Amino acid sequence: MANDGNHLAGRISLHPDESLNELDPMVGKWKVNGSFVQGYVNFAWMEGRFFMIQQVDFHRCDVTIKGVEYIGSHEDTKSLKSHQMYSRGSNFTYTWSVEGRSIKIWFGDQSSDNFFVGEFDENMNSYSGSWQLAVARCRL
Repeated sequence: MANDGNHLAGRISLHPDESLNELDPMVGKWKVNGSFVQGYVNFAWMEGRFFMIQQVDFHRCDVTIKGVEYIGSHEDTKSLKSHQMYSRGSNFTYTWSVEGRSIKIWFGDQSSDNFFVGEFDENMNSYSGSWQLAVARCRL
Protein backbone atom coordinates (compact mmCIF):
# COMPACT_ATOMS: atom_id res chain seq x y z
CA MET A 1 0.00 0.00 0.00
CA ALA A 2 1.44 3.34 -1.01
CA ASN A 3 1.95 5.92 1.71
CA ASP A 4 2.40 9.33 0.16
CA GLY A 5 2.60 11.11 3.53
CA ASN A 6 6.05 9.90 4.53
CA HIS A 7 7.64 13.12 3.31
CA LEU A 8 5.69 14.95 6.06
CA ALA A 9 7.41 13.12 8.91
CA GLY A 10 8.76 15.70 11.32
CA ARG A 11 6.29 18.33 10.10
CA ILE A 12 3.06 16.76 11.31
CA SER A 13 0.77 19.24 13.01
CA LEU A 14 -0.14 18.80 16.66
CA HIS A 15 -3.72 19.79 15.79
CA PRO A 16 -6.15 18.21 13.32
CA ASP A 17 -6.91 20.13 10.14
CA GLU A 18 -10.15 22.10 10.53
CA SER A 19 -11.46 20.67 7.24
CA LEU A 20 -12.06 17.39 9.10
CA ASN A 21 -14.94 19.07 10.94
CA GLU A 22 -16.93 18.65 7.69
CA LEU A 23 -17.26 14.98 8.69
CA ASP A 24 -19.02 15.62 12.02
CA PRO A 25 -22.51 14.89 10.61
CA MET A 26 -21.36 11.40 9.61
CA VAL A 27 -20.72 10.24 13.20
CA GLY A 28 -22.97 7.35 14.21
CA LYS A 29 -24.38 4.10 12.87
CA TRP A 30 -26.24 4.31 9.56
CA LYS A 31 -28.42 1.73 7.83
CA VAL A 32 -27.64 1.35 4.13
CA ASN A 33 -30.43 0.13 1.88
CA GLY A 34 -29.78 0.47 -1.82
CA SER A 35 -30.24 -1.46 -5.03
CA PHE A 36 -26.69 -2.88 -4.93
CA VAL A 37 -25.81 -2.73 -1.23
CA GLN A 38 -27.57 -3.41 2.06
CA GLY A 39 -26.09 -3.30 5.55
CA TYR A 40 -24.64 -0.87 8.05
CA VAL A 41 -21.82 1.63 8.34
CA ASN A 42 -20.53 3.15 11.55
CA PHE A 43 -18.51 6.39 11.68
CA ALA A 44 -16.45 7.42 14.72
CA TRP A 45 -13.53 9.74 15.40
CA MET A 46 -10.17 8.18 16.16
CA GLU A 47 -8.73 9.58 19.38
CA GLY A 48 -7.18 12.95 18.55
CA ARG A 49 -9.66 13.63 15.70
CA PHE A 50 -6.99 13.41 13.01
CA PHE A 51 -8.94 10.58 11.35
CA MET A 52 -12.52 9.42 11.08
CA ILE A 53 -12.98 5.66 11.01
CA GLN A 54 -15.77 4.06 9.01
CA GLN A 55 -16.58 0.41 9.69
CA VAL A 56 -18.59 -1.34 6.99
CA ASP A 57 -20.80 -4.43 7.18
CA PHE A 58 -22.46 -4.85 3.77
CA HIS A 59 -24.22 -7.46 1.73
CA ARG A 60 -23.64 -6.92 -1.95
CA CYS A 61 -24.46 -9.33 -4.75
CA ASP A 62 -25.03 -12.17 -2.25
CA VAL A 63 -21.62 -11.61 -0.65
CA THR A 64 -20.90 -10.30 2.86
CA ILE A 65 -18.30 -7.55 2.89
CA LYS A 66 -16.70 -6.14 6.02
CA GLY A 67 -14.26 -3.29 5.89
CA VAL A 68 -12.64 -0.32 7.49
CA GLU A 69 -11.94 3.12 6.08
CA TYR A 70 -9.70 5.84 7.49
CA ILE A 71 -10.56 9.36 6.36
CA GLY A 72 -8.10 12.19 6.94
CA SER A 73 -6.90 15.51 5.60
CA HIS A 74 -4.47 15.26 2.68
CA GLU A 75 -2.01 18.13 2.98
CA ASP A 76 -0.76 18.11 -0.61
CA THR A 77 -4.22 18.25 -2.25
CA LYS A 78 -6.01 20.14 0.56
CA SER A 79 -8.82 17.59 0.41
CA LEU A 80 -10.27 14.80 2.55
CA LYS A 81 -8.85 11.47 1.37
CA SER A 82 -9.47 7.96 2.59
CA HIS A 83 -8.13 4.43 2.40
CA GLN A 84 -10.66 1.63 2.58
CA MET A 85 -9.74 -2.02 3.05
CA TYR A 86 -12.30 -4.80 2.66
CA SER A 87 -12.42 -8.36 3.96
CA ARG A 88 -12.20 -9.62 0.38
CA GLY A 89 -8.73 -8.10 -0.08
CA SER A 90 -9.50 -4.84 -1.87
CA ASN A 91 -7.79 -1.59 -0.93
CA PHE A 92 -9.30 1.57 -2.43
CA THR A 93 -8.87 5.32 -2.05
CA TYR A 94 -11.63 7.92 -2.06
CA THR A 95 -11.97 11.71 -1.90
CA TRP A 96 -14.66 13.12 0.41
CA SER A 97 -16.60 16.37 0.61
CA VAL A 98 -19.33 17.12 3.16
CA GLU A 99 -20.63 20.68 2.90
CA GLY A 100 -23.77 21.60 4.79
CA ARG A 101 -26.32 18.95 3.88
CA SER A 102 -24.46 17.72 0.76
CA ILE A 103 -22.17 14.70 0.57
CA LYS A 104 -19.95 13.78 -2.35
CA ILE A 105 -17.52 10.86 -2.41
CA TRP A 106 -15.34 10.15 -5.43
CA PHE A 107 -13.74 6.78 -6.12
CA GLY A 108 -10.13 7.93 -6.28
CA ASP A 109 -9.70 11.60 -7.15
CA GLN A 110 -12.29 14.32 -7.77
CA SER A 111 -11.91 13.79 -11.52
CA SER A 112 -13.33 10.25 -11.22
CA ASP A 113 -16.47 9.36 -13.16
CA ASN A 114 -17.43 7.01 -10.28
CA PHE A 115 -18.88 9.01 -7.39
CA PHE A 116 -21.59 9.17 -4.74
CA VAL A 117 -23.85 12.20 -4.35
CA GLY A 118 -26.16 12.46 -1.36
CA GLU A 119 -28.00 14.88 0.87
CA PHE A 120 -28.92 14.90 4.56
CA ASP A 121 -32.50 15.52 5.60
CA GLU A 122 -33.32 18.81 7.37
CA ASN A 123 -32.61 17.31 10.82
CA MET A 124 -29.33 15.68 9.70
CA ASN A 125 -30.74 12.34 10.95
CA SER A 126 -30.61 10.50 7.64
CA TYR A 127 -29.22 10.94 4.18
CA SER A 128 -30.04 9.57 0.77
CA GLY A 129 -28.16 9.46 -2.46
CA SER A 130 -26.72 7.19 -5.10
CA TRP A 131 -23.51 6.20 -6.79
CA GLN A 132 -22.87 7.12 -10.38
CA LEU A 133 -20.80 4.27 -11.72
CA ALA A 134 -19.03 4.18 -15.05
CA VAL A 135 -19.62 0.41 -15.03
CA ALA A 136 -22.23 -1.15 -12.72
CA ARG A 137 -21.51 -4.78 -11.93
CA CYS A 138 -21.51 -7.25 -9.09
CA ARG A 139 -18.08 -8.74 -9.70
CA LEU A 140 -16.16 -8.61 -6.43
